[in-house]
Amino acid sequence: MNIRRFRAGDLPHVIALFSASVHGLAGVHYDARQRTAWAPAEPDQKLWQARLEGQQTLIAEDEGVLTGFISWAPNGHIDLLFTAPQHARKGIASALCTQVEAALSATGITTAFTEASLVARPFFERRGFVMTEAQDLDRNGVRFRRYAMQKTLTARLPPEMPPLPEA
Repeated sequence: MNIRRFRAGDLPHVIALFSASVHGLAGVHYDARQRTAWAPAEPDQKLWQARLEGQQTLIAEDEGVLTGFISWAPNGHIDLLFTAPQHARKGIASALCTQVEAALSATGITTAFTEASLVARPFFERRGFVMTEAQDLDRNGVRFRRYAMQKTLTARLPPEMPPLPEA
């Protein structure tokens, strides 16, 4: 697995992975109507581009194939973390999250926070995040449950973590 910074040409692949992940991994927790509202068949590429431009994003790939991605803001907010369904539970999300936590910690951020889906909540809990609030939100007229979560970060980089790779 290779982890690198997001490049503009990655956008269509990130959107496709997001959609595949929502529709392929979230079916146990969200019904078809919820999944379609969350990841519509016709995604808004301009909205995606604007969202990612305001954040930092890392890509995980295996032999040039996108296997996962994570996006975060400098204030410690982890906005997006998704893995391709065929690569789920293989350590990709953990590797991405470890990189981001180390990068945030290195800049002096002491708390990482996110809004986790029903699918992602157990993953974040295993990483030491705690739920601060259950939230119900509306997306395209459909109700969703998610969880605000946070984690206190260590003040130093783990010894096994190299600096973030360049694009």
